Amino acid sequence: MKWSALALLSAAAPTLAAVHEIWWNITYVEDANPDGLQPRRVIGINGTWPPPPIDVTTNDMLLVHATNSIDEPTSLHHHGMFFNSTSWMDGAVGVSQCGIPKGSTFDYVVPINSSGQWGTYWVHAHASGQYVDGLRAPVVIHPEKEVHSYDEEFTVVLGDWYHDQHADLLKQFISIANPGGAEPVPDSALIYFAQNGTYLGPKAGTSPDPVTGAVGFNENATLPFQPGKTYRLRIVNTSAFAAFFFWIDGHDMRIIEADGVDVEESPIDLISVTVAQRYSVLVTARNDTNANWAIHANMDVDMFDTVPPALNPNVTSSITYDASKSLTDLGFVDEYHDVDDLALVPVQAVPLPPADRTIELEVLFDTMDDGTNHAMFNMVTYNSPLVPTIMSEMSLGENATVATAYGTNGFVLNHLEVVDIVLKNGDAGKHPFHLHGHQMQLVGRSQDYTSDDPELNPPLNNSQPNPMRRDTVQVPSMNSVTLRVVADNPGAWFFHCHIEWHLEVGLAVVFIEAPTVAQQRDGIPQFMFDQCEALGKPVSGNAAGHASATDLSGLAVGPFPQNNGWHARGIGAMFGCVLTATIGMASVTWYTLGGHISEEEMEHEAREEQDAKDRRGRFFGLLKRGS
Repeated sequence: MKWSALALLSAAAPTLAAVHEIWWNITYVEDANPDGLQPRRVIGINGTWPPPPIDVTTNDMLLVHATNSIDEPTSLHHHGMFFNSTSWMDGAVGVSQCGIPKGSTFDYVVPINSSGQWGTYWVHAHASGQYVDGLRAPVVIHPEKEVHSYDEEFTVVLGDWYHDQHADLLKQFISIANPGGAEPVPDSALIYFAQNGTYLGPKAGTSPDPVTGAVGFNENATLPFQPGKTYRLRIVNTSAFAAFFFWIDGHDMRIIEADGVDVEESPIDLISVTVAQRYSVLVTARNDTNANWAIHANMDVDMFDTVPPALNPNVTSSITYDASKSLTDLGFVDEYHDVDDLALVPVQAVPLPPADRTIELEVLFDTMDDGTNHAMFNMVTYNSPLVPTIMSEMSLGENATVATAYGTNGFVLNHLEVVDIVLKNGDAGKHPFHLHGHQMQLVGRSQDYTSDDPELNPPLNNSQPNPMRRDTVQVPSMNSVTLRVVADNPGAWFFHCHIEWHLEVGLAVVFIEAPTVAQQRDGIPQFMFDQCEALGKPVSGNAAGHASATDLSGLAVGPFPQNNGWHARGIGAMFGCVLTATIGMASVTWYTLGGHISEEEMEHEAREEQDAKDRRGRFFGLLKRGS
């Protein structure tokens, strides 16, 4: 059956909304050089980079016709969108779809009009690390009436930038030559701006790279301010690895949104925004035009194993009041700090429901039995299934409720079950975690989840009237966070670290929600099955493609943590070492007690040893002494 775009829209929403339709041809773009340091091939849209920003309203149905013109399967994930009961549109390869084959088109239906969502989001590839190579763009959804008042708005796009291709970096990262798992460090950072669905151009008088010359980056980028006006800045971190600290010299900021959730105004001097997070701040312009002011975006270098000498982790752009005036740059701040997101108060209150179930997930990294470094939840690393999880959920019948059918990293949730995800970070670094298809209530944090001290590891406060909600949360080392989630969205949803390198080495699980309800609402379009078959992938059965809840033969597993205990071969080797050492010590003792040979006997043994060497030399065709 051939599905038309109209059929997809009708299936997604019985009442047809205003359709915001865009055509994205996913292409390579050669010699892009946004940081001015090194040209490289990137992945862009319609032959240009960066991909265009998307600007829609809550009354829109977004329809993205995505055609794959690159050399490998691709996808698009609209980060933070709910896709109510249509998780096959979520774009996560291995969970939601098989990927778009080269030359094929996927029509992504994003039902904004029925999701009850607005705010700041972004879209990016969710296949083979392609967003590291540039396939990423901001998304802004405007409600009919904003909660907060302001005069004008801009989107601030932050991102780390690599000069090498993702595939080459990944080979270096997952390697026995990198047993400690040091992540590829970015070569630079980027900051650029958008407004009303268009990127802002470079400052007048500058000479940017011609391939990306329509957009201003870093010192060539500026925000035009007028005295006395109040501006909304939508800050999006599109990085693969780097978190940022963001501030503006000479100006105060007030947080009004986090990850699509409007919050009461919260004054702040500096915004810490980790990978995939978004914040909106209000900034009131100064009343004078005597100077222009620096905008700072500094990468959090604590996340890097090393800081290369050539790396400048701090980028600046500017606010311009009068182009003829000089730039005021006050330099570094005294101290960085994180946003206390537990203290943010959502404008739209959602009571905290009691939890029915608790799932603990502990983050660990280790050198595995194959010599590479991998990430694990609860000592298990994630491997992508052969069958996309949503297709398993729809095709397994009663077996769809059995968690083992989805491999070792699947959790089946009952419909409307309230789940506490206790996320424990046992790694030495910070990690940003994202749950697809939901907002998570932040119930509590611990500064040391192993501690018995209630100051460091406080009990949960289940009487909170309106805890903060968001879709991406940062967890520092040895900290934990408790996330309360209502399983109200039947389908299959990815939960993973949003540092791309960590997802690539298995820091992920999948939540399979309400399988029997999902099967009743099944509407996977035929073209998705066709694209899987074009890629040689099965479209039904469990994670391995079998009609079974337990037979996972053929499914990739591991690598596994090294088992460093005592094994038979190790015991044998140790016994040999001890025996050799014992004989050696006995020989030394015997010699010390007088059990030594005479000089004549030593000379005789030496002559015999030399004769033996001479005979071996003739056998192997070697020259002998004196010949």
